[in-house]
Amino acid sequence: MNPDLSKLRNIGIVAHIDAGKTTTTERILFYTGKIHAHGDVHDGNTTTDFMVQERERGITIQSAAISCEWKGRDINIIDTPGHVDFTMEVERSLRVLDGAVCVFCAVGGVQPQSETVWRQADRYNVPRLAFVNKMDRMGADFAKVVEEMREKLKAPACPVELPIGREESFAGVIDLVNMKAIVYDEASEGKNFETTEIPPETLDEARLARAELVERIADLDEGVMEAFLEKGDLSAEELVPAIRRQTVAGRFIPVLCGSAFKNKGVQPLLDAVCDYLPSPLDRPPVEATDLKSGEKVTRSPDDSLLTALVFKITTDPYGKLYFVRIYSGSIKKGANVFNPRTGKRERVMKMVRLFADARTEVDELSAGDIGAIVNLKDVTTGDTLCAEVKQCHLERITAPQPVMFMAIEPKSSADKDKLIESMRALASEDPTCQFREDEETGQTILSGMGELHLEILVDRLKREFKCAANVGKPMVSYLETVTASAEKSFTFDREICGKRHFVTLSIRVSPLERGKGVKVSLSRDFRMLVADRHLQECVEQGLADGVSTGVLARYQMTDLEVECTGASDVDPEMSDEVAFRSAAMMGFREVAVECAPEFLEPIMKLEITVPPESVGEVLGDLNSRRGTVLDMGQKGDMQIVHARVPLSRLFGYSTAIRSLSKGRASYSMETDAFEIAPKAVKEEILSK
Repeated sequence: MNPDLSKLRNIGIVAHIDAGKTTTTERILFYTGKIHAHGDVHDGNTTTDFMVQERERGITIQSAAISCEWKGRDINIIDTPGHVDFTMEVERSLRVLDGAVCVFCAVGGVQPQSETVWRQADRYNVPRLAFVNKMDRMGADFAKVVEEMREKLKAPACPVELPIGREESFAGVIDLVNMKAIVYDEASEGKNFETTEIPPETLDEARLARAELVERIADLDEGVMEAFLEKGDLSAEELVPAIRRQTVAGRFIPVLCGSAFKNKGVQPLLDAVCDYLPSPLDRPPVEATDLKSGEKVTRSPDDSLLTALVFKITTDPYGKLYFVRIYSGSIKKGANVFNPRTGKRERVMKMVRLFADARTEVDELSAGDIGAIVNLKDVTTGDTLCAEVKQCHLERITAPQPVMFMAIEPKSSADKDKLIESMRALASEDPTCQFREDEETGQTILSGMGELHLEILVDRLKREFKCAANVGKPMVSYLETVTASAEKSFTFDREICGKRHFVTLSIRVSPLERGKGVKVSLSRDFRMLVADRHLQECVEQGLADGVSTGVLARYQMTDLEVECTGASDVDPEMSDEVAFRSAAMMGFREVAVECAPEFLEPIMKLEITVPPESVGEVLGDLNSRRGTVLDMGQKGDMQIVHARVPLSRLFGYSTAIRSLSKGRASYSMETDAFEIAPKAVKEEILSK
């Protein structure tokens, strides 16, 4: 890698499913010389979709890290999934990247998952540029996509390129910065292209677009305002650094166009990544929390103290890979790193740089790098690795709540331990994969983000981990919450193994706003009465255990606050850790039952593309599924319906909608929110 951090780019390729992320990544590798023949998604031979499941289905499931070089710049790229079931892969990738290329379909425009990944990039303040792909497709409309970016995403989007032709006649792009046309030679698969004068028939449009570009930049950038006022224009030498400054600041989104599949527009995209997206030095120092003082501290690439984040874990036949982003300092082979979560040192014996599923062993990873450490002992996704002399931790990566589950069991009792160990390995890789054993039924429950996610997890268990298992039908993963407040005392008094365990705890439970999660705390009065930190932890664990099992149907609880407010009848002999933990868990359940508990059901947001003659049938079907239509619009000769529907009513929807529209309709969906389930649904769940 180039030791000059200003020449390093850490970027992600993000988009809605089928917008062309993987094809764009494949062409980037082809033109940078990392591969000598490009693959295609429909042939199942792309570099970054290397999992068997990805190649069979033609979709990206796991984010893949690769690196390449372009015009003296080193580029680390993470190709991310577009399917809503794997949105966690996008979340944790954007958490550690310096910039992003958002790919949009020239026909589909801004689609639901486009909005989701855009919001994720907003959350982490990731500078980005947009690439409008598939300009060769029938119905491609570059101007319409730019307009949708501005309206739907509220993005400061502005073209730095225009297409030459559209649909079948798409031949290349107009570079508005240099006011030149770039026309591609199809016979050379886009390797050869000609930079020429702009065709006369598009010259007026190009001049208007460049004038808009220059004016927007001049309005934003004081550094070029004076030159603009003097000349009424800006040269390419003045415009490029100004665009870069505003893109890095998040006030400007350069929009480019092309057709990755037809090998057009990718080289200018690479130029734009190098010219406009930030290096690690351009990003603000990462914020961490000092472990001793609890105060916020910053770590920049030129700091010598190690600060790194483990953002992804994968398992392969050779062991576990722990993907890390180094924010400051460096990790050397054979050195110790400190994990503040466990309070333990870890020795680094092997490190690699990754090229999809291939590895290159290295002796050091330094600030700005993205690489992987092999076979650490006690590290999970979101852990910080730091210098022991100055301990700090970075904000952890939060995973969305699973919305579906299924029962899974080994085919023989001899396989039970292997199945549990395999699911533990999957859960360590993917925080949205969760499993637990139901205490009442004895079943093992596997939870995930949707039908496809669960299908992939089961397929991996069978293929990669060689686990023979029986699985039940996917079911909706409801949550429980409370809608009122209550406080009462609970006495735990039991004799266990000849010893009496006794204590009384006062517990208060109250609802929180939707989406706020769970807050477990101990009051000041309780801490004064019970000063032993170990016993305090037992109470916190007991309360957490109660929350995790619910009070209506053993679903996890959320959006509530539980506080232990006091203790009485504390006896040094009988009030031990068993008494405190049991009293906390059982007391919580007793109080929560009096707080008007309710079920929360996942509500999905749908975008349905349907021919006009089938709209009536689709709307009637949505109504029968307890759906709410939000709005309707037109895109070309098709109607677009936006709706919200409970997930429990969407099983088999793809078959139903094809039947209703004679195979012409399509849809995409994402989780919108959890809402209180109607009384009929509550009764249905409780009757099972």
